Amino acid sequence: MSVYCNGHRASADDLAGALVNYGHFTSLQVRGGAVQGLDLHLRRLRQGTEELFGSTLDGTRVQAWMQAALQAEGRVDASVRVTVFSRAFDFRKPLQVVPVDVLVAVSAPVTLPATARRVRSVVYQRELPHLKHVGTFPLFEHRRQALQAGYDDAVFVDAQGAISEGTTWNIAFGRGGDLVWPQAPALRGTQERLLQAGWGGEPQLAPVRLDDLAGFDAAIACNAAGVWPIGSIDGVAFPGSEAVCGKAKAVLLQAPWDSVLG
Repeated sequence: MSVYCNGHRASADDLAGALVNYGHFTSLQVRGGAVQGLDLHLRRLRQGTEELFGSTLDGTRVQAWMQAALQAEGRVDASVRVTVFSRAFDFRKPLQVVPVDVLVAVSAPVTLPATARRVRSVVYQRELPHLKHVGTFPLFEHRRQALQAGYDDAVFVDAQGAISEGTTWNIAFGRGGDLVWPQAPALRGTQERLLQAGWGGEPQLAPVRLDDLAGFDAAIACNAAGVWPIGSIDGVAFPGSEAVCGKAKAVLLQAPWDSVLG
């Protein structure tokens, strides 16, 4: 992985400034120098910057820094993470409006395995779930615990069993050819938005509880790295997940690609 800060290769001082666990980010998959949903990623970064720092973020400059980092690494296919933080942020004066810094990390592209995942439910709610913030420790620990218990990942529910999101992904449930997206506090993902736009009709948003799972025949997970089938949740199987996942992949193939390289 190579990291760039504000358009130049990150120094030790730059990285030290990012050690304060306050900031937000977005992750992208670049193929052929282009990204799906680039405007959604930039909008997420702008909104997060305004909410966390009271500052504005120039999306055009961020895109230029992404371009420069990819060109410096000689990559047209890559995983890219754009993190917004501030070396001027003082946790003792968190209301102070400060300029922000932008880290662009470039690494090898991610290819997801096509196998269906066995998932278990966990009672947990992310802090400020609408933000893709850097507080990721609980997400990885819940995934780790799920793996230790013999599952592939975890999905979050509230005390009443209402499903919100996976550890690092959104979830949708299939029934009769329709997709139902859980209506609950969660990070609304870029891939989720692309699927909703391309599926046809108005997105179906509704509360989905663990007790409702038997009424669905499919479940899929998605994030910027792609889409994959959910085979079961807490032992409730979804025999139609592979077919729905295939349709979702076909929908995403039609989503436009936005050039990052200019």
